[in-house]
Amino acid sequence: MKIPSLNPYTEEVMGEFALLTKAELDREVERSRQAFRAWRDVPVAVRAKHLQPLSAQLRAEKRKYAELITREMGKPIREALAEVEKCAWLCDYYGENAASFLAPEEVKTEAKRSYVAFEPLGLVLAIMPWNFPFWQAFRFGIPAVSAGNCVLLKHASNVPATALAIEEAFRAAGFPENVFKTLLIDPSATLALIDEDKVDAVSLTGSNQAGAQVGAAAGRKIKKLVLELGGSDPYIVLDDADVETAARTAVRARMMNTGQSCIAAKRFIVLKKVAEAFKEVFLAGLKELKIGDPMEETTDLGPLAKKEILANLKEQLRDARVKGAEVQQLAYPFRKGFFFAPAVVYNPQETMKVLKEEVFGPIAPIIVVADEDEAIRIANNTEYGLGASLWSRDLKRAERLASRIEAGCVAINDLVKSDPRLPFGGVKKSGVGRELSHYGLKEFVNIKTIVVSK
Repeated sequence: MKIPSLNPYTEEVMGEFALLTKAELDREVERSRQAFRAWRDVPVAVRAKHLQPLSAQLRAEKRKYAELITREMGKPIREALAEVEKCAWLCDYYGENAASFLAPEEVKTEAKRSYVAFEPLGLVLAIMPWNFPFWQAFRFGIPAVSAGNCVLLKHASNVPATALAIEEAFRAAGFPENVFKTLLIDPSATLALIDEDKVDAVSLTGSNQAGAQVGAAAGRKIKKLVLELGGSDPYIVLDDADVETAARTAVRARMMNTGQSCIAAKRFIVLKKVAEAFKEVFLAGLKELKIGDPMEETTDLGPLAKKEILANLKEQLRDARVKGAEVQQLAYPFRKGFFFAPAVVYNPQETMKVLKEEVFGPIAPIIVVADEDEAIRIANNTEYGLGASLWSRDLKRAERLASRIEAGCVAINDLVKSDPRLPFGGVKKSGVGRELSHYGLKEFVNIKTIVVSK
């Protein structure tokens, strides 16, 4: 069986890739197991030194990798270049800090010596999505291999060339074979790796449905698990906010990667006093966006990554119209590609799909509220809890309200974004566990207590 690599802008098939047979998959898993036995014994400081040439490899081939991302999933080239650069930054960060993060922690007890050691778990299966195809894989993979694990990457089926390019980058940087291995396999073969005890832990970034399925499989086999799932991030604009800046930033927060991001702002909650000003600036900002060929440096919005996303967005917008919301969608003469024109939904109701579901595309619901208490109530009225933005000139007020928001991250006077130095993850149905920072580095280690008696 083969999977195609389809350009969402031209709708052309760029290539086909054969899935691994069962025998081929078993051989690669065994090779990775053998690689782990050697890699785990490499001192962490030496493992971390591999990250410098990997960072250099990413920067040297940044244009090549970015163009591949853009061709396979439609991300504007400017954003694809930034994604590869961010992966290089990630390598720099863990190259500088992994050894200190994983150093044994001495604890004073009655014993002669007591300490906590951080040891790798083994083979970690990484099930990664297409929307940030380099960053998501690196965000998980770099901490995992720094800790001494080996990674088996099952990437999204619509980015096979990108998945293989990631493995090639590790190889070109001098990593031992099978420390980071891409597996072109289908979902059933992926679950079989868990069911057959071929892996020691699992990390998934993806939909809630995929998270529930993989989580159930990992739970049955008592496997360590990290899930980074969907989001319906609130973007709260208080009555004392810098409305101009908040509204212009809101355009980027919603439309980056053509709205296909778990941490995109997905519900704009604006206090009545500043609502009209916010709407005016926000809509003006949308109209300034250039939609078109994602390979052009000036393009802001490219096509959606997959054709089926179009149907979901159309249904969510239809549902809003039928239930009484005011919808304003920009006009654009789409001639080819999986394009969807940005749309604003005014005064949506809680029963509408644009609020109940995760909207993975350029639709922006704007909710007008009377006061900050109503804003927080609506912000928390979701099964998700990934990120949130909060805008106010009064920082004490903003921090007080931030403590009431049910989310893994709150950005005050900015959009939500991940940072290697800070933990990333959500609460409620947005996930389990954390990535990045020293917290993410220690998700896939055995936190081992060692006590030396007198």
